[in-house]
Amino acid sequence: MPLFVMLTRLTDHGAKTLKENPMRMLEVDGQLAEMGVKVLHQYAVLGRFDFVNIVEAPDAATVAKASLELASRGSIHIETMPAMSAEELISTLGT
Repeated sequence: MPLFVMLTRLTDHGAKTLKENPMRMLEVDGQLAEMGVKVLHQYAVLGRFDFVNIVEAPDAATVAKASLELASRGSIHIETMPAMSAEELISTLGT
């Protein structure tokens, strides 16, 4: 199944929500699953983004729809990109 990287920045509203309810992150993972996007790995990071998620979904349209749904709530800004493993890249270059 295709992989995607979701880079997320909290808005002020999102930071307040997360501070008041840290388990909200896991609730969002469940909501993503309902939209057809499975969270494989989730990391809190320092710097330009607050979270890095590695997800899988059937296609880019599914991830785009989920990203727009989450962003429309006003808690986060998301940058999403397709990803492939190093092995996939090597295989592609070898043909």
